[in-house]
Amino acid sequence: MFRDFTPKRQNITRKVSDYKNHRSDLKNDFKERCGYCNDIYVWRFASFEIDHFIPRKKDKKTFLTIKSETDYSNLVYACKSCNNSKSNKWPTNDENLHNENDIGFIDPCDDNYNLQFDRLNNGQIKAITPLGNWMFKELKLYKPQHEFIWNLEELDKIIEESEIILKSTTEETLSNDLKDIILDFYRKYRQYTKLLGNL
Repeated sequence: MFRDFTPKRQNITRKVSDYKNHRSDLKNDFKERCGYCNDIYVWRFASFEIDHFIPRKKDKKTFLTIKSETDYSNLVYACKSCNNSKSNKWPTNDENLHNENDIGFIDPCDDNYNLQFDRLNNGQIKAITPLGNWMFKELKLYKPQHEFIWNLEELDKIIEESEIILKSTTEETLSNDLKDIILDFYRKYRQYTKLLGNL
């Protein structure tokens, strides 16, 4: 499974002067995750950005006309990597048509987005449809940072569960095997946190 949930935008219709005023609502609606790669904010060094799903401009000309640039329904909470990779790409050249002939994008708030990708056991993202493959390449979802961040999150869950077990176990009943397993996960966790600095 690529991700555990599909983000859902609130129905925000209030007018704002700058789309960046929606940052806190987007952060909440996307549960602090990038809409495109599903990386969680906590492991990123660069701040998350706000992507216009349908680009505001294309080829230095105004492109977005069916919505205002502050329209909440067109905004995606995105990591810098995915936002820069997507940029103002819109291959259909029709703002009403998101994709055609397995080329283009699916809004990450659409349940069909989840059907385009899977996660391998090592954390790598894998495209499972032709359209997913196109998005995989254009969003650069092959970058190792996505694998590292996924593994850190998985290891963090295991460490948290291990701490609960340790608290409920007396020293006499705690086996050396369990201690070794916990230490092994902790070492892997530290290894991935060090790798993040090299991304």
